[in-house]
Amino acid sequence: MKASLLAIGRFKAGAERALWEQYNARLRPPLALRELPEGVGSPAEIRAREGAALAAALPPSALVVAMDLGGAAPTSEALAALCARWEEAARPVAFVIGGAEGLDPALLARAAHCLSLGPLTWPHLLVRALLAEQLFRAQCIRAGHPYHRAWRPG
Repeated sequence: MKASLLAIGRFKAGAERALWEQYNARLRPPLALRELPEGVGSPAEIRAREGAALAAALPPSALVVAMDLGGAAPTSEALAALCARWEEAARPVAFVIGGAEGLDPALLARAAHCLSLGPLTWPHLLVRALLAEQLFRAQCIRAGHPYHRAWRPG
């Protein structure tokens, strides 16, 4: 699945970046990361500015997947099935991660899917690594690789 990650904020050297690089390197192909600057202003202005920047950076005809606390939180197996459907759609997939104020409602409305990593709030830089790990896990599930350990109770 050809996919990219558009995210607000920039990595600095540190644990979050190292974790992202570790899991992204395992993906075949790896996610293409595009970092965009954080917006300024009131929370609504920030969401609007960041949303416009993310929308402008989307690849043409991309299937947009918004990472948002209000999204669906699929199991790893369900995410693997979604990835298979996205691959069959033969469109580039663009995951989007907003900044501290979240994603603009207009961008959420444009998204084909809205996913959450669960009800906990995660730092935005850590979400990148968690997403890469879950996409790697989905690839392993689809390939029948034992990385996932599906036998473990939930």
